Amino acid sequence: MSLPLEGLSAVVTGAGRGLGRAEALELARLGAAVVVNDYGQPGRDGSGGACAGPAEEAAAEIRASGGRALAHTGDVADLGQARDLVDLAIAEFGKLDVLVNNAGILRDRMVFSMSEDEWDSVIRVHLKGHFNTTRFAAAHWRERSKAAGAPVYGRIVNTSSEAFLAGSAGQPNYAAAKGGIVGLTTSTALALAKYGVTANAICPRARTRMTEDVFAGLARPGDGLDPLAPEHVAPLVGYLASPAAAGVNGQLLVVHGGMVAVMERPRVQAKFDSKQETFTYDELDALLTPHYADRQPGETFAAAEVLGLKRG
Repeated sequence: MSLPLEGLSAVVTGAGRGLGRAEALELARLGAAVVVNDYGQPGRDGSGGACAGPAEEAAAEIRASGGRALAHTGDVADLGQARDLVDLAIAEFGKLDVLVNNAGILRDRMVFSMSEDEWDSVIRVHLKGHFNTTRFAAAHWRERSKAAGAPVYGRIVNTSSEAFLAGSAGQPNYAAAKGGIVGLTTSTALALAKYGVTANAICPRARTRMTEDVFAGLARPGDGLDPLAPEHVAPLVGYLASPAAAGVNGQLLVVHGGMVAVMERPRVQAKFDSKQETFTYDELDALLTPHYADRQPGETFAAAEVLGLKRG
């Protein structure tokens, strides 16, 4: 019996460690040939010199298990290096079928203390990095579709976060980037659907070097798989990359520890109409202030409240 991703090729960014590595291994297990991308910097803040080790080790593990894989150590936040990554997959495997964007860094700071560089660097790696690879993969699929005169096979899985859904006080750069990734995903999904390509985003909750502070108080279990292990997230990525997910497009899914939640688009909670041509201050005060009267000072709306989810 053939594997779900047999004959397909994939690129996974940030795949030398943590979530990206687990996702690359899962795609390979399902039959895909994989380009493992990782810039290899040791610091989770993007500090330290680039290193081929993480990407090479993950690719070697896939090959040792009988799969096909090669490493790419470029910086996906650089447009030219992102193009080289997509070109490498096409040159090596004949085409690109699946793109999983996962690369990211953290530079946490309260908004009143954040430097311009701390803001720019996180937006650059997360949001621009997602755009860069998507831009060249999308062009590849569009060209193939036009040449064939029919839709082709293409899958994009982007990585957002519950920091975008529920807020994250010390991560305004990260939360903004992850919200931007959702917007990029839905726009891409609409633009590429006619070419046979789907684009979806996940909000994973997993114990990695990126989240070591978030889950510092949650001990690893003595037996069995850690509920926060990246291996809980990888199967969803494998599914979204597969032919079975052809009908899943422009979606946002929260995933962790044996749970997948499909998020809805924001809905109107309440609606107020002016009794004259336009609102006055007094009318808005009379309508909106009572509506928010039960909110505690500093309390914000969070879409994740619907599911009782916490930041991850």
